[in-house]
Amino acid sequence: MAGDSGLDEAIEYHVVNSLGWSSLRPLQAASVEPIRSGGDCVLIAPTAGGKTEAAVFPLLSSMVQRQWSGLSVLYVTPLRALLNNLHPRITKYGDWLGRRVGLWHGDVGDTARKRILADPPDILLTTPESLEAMLVSRRVDHDRLFTGLQAIVVDELHSFAASDRGWHLLGVLARLERIAGRPIQRVGLSATVGNPQEIGRWLQGGETAAGPGKQELRVVFEETPASAPEPEVLLDYVGSVANAAKIIAALHRGEKRLVFCESRRVSEQLAFELRTLGVATFVSHSSLSAEERRRSEQAFAEAQNTVIVATSTLELGIDIGDLDRVVQIDAPRTVASFLQRLGRTGRRPGSTRNTLFLATSPDAFLEAAGLLLLWKRGFVEPITPPPHPRHLTAQQLLALALQEGAYGANTWREWWGTLELMDDGEEVLKYLCDEDLLVEDGGLLMIGPAAEKAFGRRHFMDLLSSFNAEKELRVVSGNKELGFISPLALPREGSEKLDAKPILMNGRAWRVEHVNWERFEVVVSPSTYKGDVRWHSDAMALSFQMMRAQRDVVLGETPEVPLSRRATERLDLVREARADQVSKGELVVEQSGQDVHFWTWAGLKANETLRAGLGGAEGQSYNDVMVLRGAVDLSRLAQISFDDIVPHIPVEMVDNLKFSAALPEATAVKTLSERFADRAGAAAVAAESLIPATGRMSPE
Repeated sequence: MAGDSGLDEAIEYHVVNSLGWSSLRPLQAASVEPIRSGGDCVLIAPTAGGKTEAAVFPLLSSMVQRQWSGLSVLYVTPLRALLNNLHPRITKYGDWLGRRVGLWHGDVGDTARKRILADPPDILLTTPESLEAMLVSRRVDHDRLFTGLQAIVVDELHSFAASDRGWHLLGVLARLERIAGRPIQRVGLSATVGNPQEIGRWLQGGETAAGPGKQELRVVFEETPASAPEPEVLLDYVGSVANAAKIIAALHRGEKRLVFCESRRVSEQLAFELRTLGVATFVSHSSLSAEERRRSEQAFAEAQNTVIVATSTLELGIDIGDLDRVVQIDAPRTVASFLQRLGRTGRRPGSTRNTLFLATSPDAFLEAAGLLLLWKRGFVEPITPPPHPRHLTAQQLLALALQEGAYGANTWREWWGTLELMDDGEEVLKYLCDEDLLVEDGGLLMIGPAAEKAFGRRHFMDLLSSFNAEKELRVVSGNKELGFISPLALPREGSEKLDAKPILMNGRAWRVEHVNWERFEVVVSPSTYKGDVRWHSDAMALSFQMMRAQRDVVLGETPEVPLSRRATERLDLVREARADQVSKGELVVEQSGQDVHFWTWAGLKANETLRAGLGGAEGQSYNDVMVLRGAVDLSRLAQISFDDIVPHIPVEMVDNLKFSAALPEATAVKTLSERFADRAGAAAVAAESLIPATGRMSPE
């Protein structure tokens, strides 16, 4: 390194002498000036692309040269495991300059928290929920802790922006800026997304378009070198999870293989099968205990000739060492997820990015083929923040009352400025006051008795998180916590049933010895018989683009990737089986008795929006087809405007919306409906011609 990187000299020295790097990576070098200028930035690179260093090195340089003191940088991620993984790494970088790094999340003990409050570190690694907990805690002196804040790094920005946790983070950040008395520089780190500029704008203030007076935004990409080899991607059809295990066991022995599954259940089944075949296998998913996940990830990072089976938890930037191979069971939901997973490989000099797709069913094979078709076209999904987060508006208004004790009924907007999250604030605030969730006294708003009753348990703990956690039972063997399991997997009564139902946990079979429903705990012992396990899961809603790509595959378009002999044969069989359900440029309609099958290939959300446009026609929607019952006039679709159409959402679904108790029932239903709408997809379908399926009758 020639000394002209723009970084502090001590960092340059340690990059060369402590890390052994001859130079910064291209993204890291390109990020120094934009970040050190103090402006808002978004850094885009694949997993393991060095984004953390691209953000932390310039901020540490500014910290030293501008003499920032106290807590000046927040580093926020969506996962505690990712924070634990990053903490020693960023601590090492801080040590180079005599700067301290702290860690605060739900698993951090009270002693460590008291130490942070007594003597704040320069950089704090945390989650949005822990930031909220600090803001509402009576033990935390907000002014002392947060007045010196200069910058926040939002890791896995795409993950935040696609969920309510992103809106929650923006609401918390706005309150932190008011405490600090200045704008806080925002640096987002993201994998490849289809609309990085818009997501950066959203990070700046909850809107995706540049408005008047909006601060400059710099987007920095990691460019793929022209000399980089093409990724090695192969599509195979294996027909079952057991067959997938046999393929993985036979291929690439001596190498480190990361296998992604689309559900916890499949990951457990696959891990069990691999262990039965003598393959050293580890498991990582969200229902394993933190200790089990940590042990698996560490053991995998240190081993060779091994496999780790994971869900999307390892799609994010957790460091598990250099990988040789990625295997994908079936297909991820998005091209962006595939790119994250593909980016796990090929980081070592001389290695190539690679992924082997193993499809376990004909439908999964078609999904994989459609995804690869989109990828080869260069398509990456844009990230769209969930619309109308009114329930988070309510949460923020209640949380501010906890934070401040009371705030002005006419001045509350000063805490959030023009943040889009608070657009429906007047309507929501009126309901909170009408229902005694907030009460007014002398022009000041404070927590009311209804809020105490609805959210006050465990010091308002439920009010700190923007998502509903699945209710699961704790699984223990002796004094060891293995993980958590859905009640769906266990018998409700009759201990005689327990012998017949071993469960899988961490890739091993366990005999259920006892279920304590009062403590929500399951006591297990090892079993030699293959078990099974289930968790709750919602229907997978695939996008309009993903479904149209699948239709293109059925119509004859083949992704430009190598296909195994089995995959080539399966592709012919899939096209033959689906031939009557597709037609180029037209939509197939078939009638059988009272049922009309409308083959839209538009995705579940678009189909439910279409059904609402038809007046809520009775039937059932899937990703590829709508099954409508009775006489339905599909010809009138072309005359329907979908601008204000939303799908029907049963009122009992309101319980799935966090903080729904703080909204009028009709508003909560409306919020859910708006989030499940795909008006663009529905309108595209409505504009297409309808034809009857070959040899079948078209509906009148």
